[in-house]
Amino acid sequence: MLVLLLSLSWHESAHAWMADRLGDYTARYLGRVSLNPLVHIDILGTILFPAISFFSGAPLLGWAKPTPINPLHLRDKKYGELRVAAAGPVSNCILAAIFIVVYKIVVVFLKNGLGQNLLGGMLEPMFLLFQQAIFLNVGLAIFNLIPIPPLDGSHILEALLPYEAAQKFANLQRYGGILLMLLVFTPALSIVFNPIFGLLSLFLNWFILS
Repeated sequence: MLVLLLSLSWHESAHAWMADRLGDYTARYLGRVSLNPLVHIDILGTILFPAISFFSGAPLLGWAKPTPINPLHLRDKKYGELRVAAAGPVSNCILAAIFIVVYKIVVVFLKNGLGQNLLGGMLEPMFLLFQQAIFLNVGLAIFNLIPIPPLDGSHILEALLPYEAAQKFANLQRYGGILLMLLVFTPALSIVFNPIFGLLSLFLNWFILS
């Protein structure tokens, strides 16, 4: 839950930061260019839904309050919305990379015989935290890139489509919730995530232990 809260806050603040950089100050005025989880918490998506997942054993999924933007204020009229939408998944990839580097530094630190006595019983929960942070952030990035409204991938795809096709695609937004439920409660996500997480595990074993 701690990792999820940090990752969701990081994700939404990245949307807000990119919109602010491109000239839309809506999120800044609302205090959303911040890593403070309190400004991003959605009662259903950040607390209730993850708690149900935790106690039921279902996959840990959640969301934060969507970051408000006004496309009319964006200086980049052609790709502004795409850049704002992509900032979230990209930020999760960056956060995963940071945790991978820190994980490697700790392992090297321990291999050199340093810190064993200092860290002691903290090692196992620390490594577990790193692993959860890496997999969760990669998972959030991939999940958000799926082109189903209201996920970031739908905004990216809409920005890339020709005008008429984009308008037709936007009409699918009313069915986004149903499509997401089908995605979450069918094996579809496992088909997407299992090979990716398998490759990520192989990479971590090679990079961290080498």
